[in-house]
Amino acid sequence: MNLLAGKIAVVTGAGSGIGKSIALHYVSEGATVVVADVNAGAAQSVVEELRSLAPASMAIQVDVTSKESCQALYHTVVERFGRVDIAGNNAGVSSMNRIVDLTEEEWDFNMSVNAKGVFLCTQAVLPYMMQQGEGCIINTASMAGMRGTPLLAHYAASKWAVIGFTKSAALEVAEHGIRVNCVCPGYVKTSMQEREVVWEAKLRGLQPEEVFAEYIRQTPLKRIQTADDVAHIYVFLASHLAEFVTGEAIDVTGGANLV
Repeated sequence: MNLLAGKIAVVTGAGSGIGKSIALHYVSEGATVVVADVNAGAAQSVVEELRSLAPASMAIQVDVTSKESCQALYHTVVERFGRVDIAGNNAGVSSMNRIVDLTEEEWDFNMSVNAKGVFLCTQAVLPYMMQQGEGCIINTASMAGMRGTPLLAHYAASKWAVIGFTKSAALEVAEHGIRVNCVCPGYVKTSMQEREVVWEAKLRGLQPEEVFAEYIRQTPLKRIQTADDVAHIYVFLASHLAEFVTGEAIDVTGGANLV
C-alpha cells in the first residue's frame, strides 16, 4: 500500500524481535529505515535483509541510556537523510523477580532502558521534528503498563512511565505538528519471552511449557502474539490513517489485557 512512501524512520531495538519486525514492515510500506540497536552486528544483519527493498537503509549502534549516544543517532540520521519523520522508541529489556528479592540493579536496568531510553530518544529527535513542523513518535510500552503484573513490578513500573510520558509529550508537542503514541503488546513470542518463560517457571515452580500454555489461555483470541501483530499497529500509527491520533496507549494483546 506504500503507506509510508518517502518517509525516514528510526527504530531502536531493531536488531531483533518486535523492533526487527517493525523495520521490515516499515520498509515494505515504502519507508527508508535506520536500524538502531546496542548490538551493532544485529543491526547490520537486519539492514542486509532490508537492502533488497530499501538500499538506503542503514544501521547505527545506539545506547538509549546515554544522552550523547541518542543525540549522535539523530544527528547522523538528519545529516544523512535531511529529516526524520518517524521515531520508533522500541528498545527494551526485562527481568523477573519477586519484589522482596528484587535488586536495585534490576530496578535501575529496567527503568534506565525502558523509561529513560524513551525520554532520551524523544528529547534527541524533537528539535528536528519541531523545525520540520511535523513528525511521529511511537513508543513501545506493554500490557504490563496498563495493569498490575506479579513478578514484573519493576518492568511494569517502567512501562507505566512510558505511557505517562507519551500522554504528556503528546500534549506538549501537538502545536508543532508532532504526534506521540505508544503501543502496548501482550504475550509476544520473541527471544525476550523465551527467557521470561524460563524465569517465571523457575520462580513459580512450574515447567516452561505450563507457563507458555497459561499465556495462551489468558489470551481470549487463543493464540500467542507475534511481533508482526505489533508491527502492524506501528505502521498504522506512522501513516496518514492515524493523522488525528495522538496521546494514545493502544492495547495490542488479543484481549489478554481484559482478563
